[in-house]
Amino acid sequence: MDTEWLDQEELTAWVRLAAVLELLPGVLDSQLRRDAGLTHFQYYVLAMLSEAPERTLRMTALAAQTHATLPRLSHVAQRLEDLGLVERFPCPQDARATNIRLTPTGWQKVQDSAPGHVANVRQHVIDALTPEQISALTGITDAILHRIDPDASMSATYRRYDPVVS
Repeated sequence: MDTEWLDQEELTAWVRLAAVLELLPGVLDSQLRRDAGLTHFQYYVLAMLSEAPERTLRMTALAAQTHATLPRLSHVAQRLEDLGLVERFPCPQDARATNIRLTPTGWQKVQDSAPGHVANVRQHVIDALTPEQISALTGITDAILHRIDPDASMSATYRRYDPVVS
């Protein structure tokens, strides 16, 4: 098989995207650790629960939404449970399943943490772009997501804020 090497323009774009993928998680994580005592993934779990009906999801659904393995999510859930931010309990509809619910303390943590997180995202990503670049970024990420999530298994997570088209 012959390798189709990246040309200069493709390589330049790829290396920059790889740098963003490497650097951005640390930028998001450090602000949340400093201001909220949470990792970015812990915050993401709490945020997903905060948007769920009754702030409750099955662990399997939350794992799918956060693209986490059940063991990883269970570990994070234990830490959040120890902090009093979530509680796990048997699913009333299926005793084999476990639900996870945001506690009132967890809901307060999300409300207290969200403004700083949004300001950080705005400062490092959104405000660095023009409105045209934001639209282009949506198109670019959609094209990449179409390739890396061809069955759209994560689409409920990344499409939930799409504008409603009439």
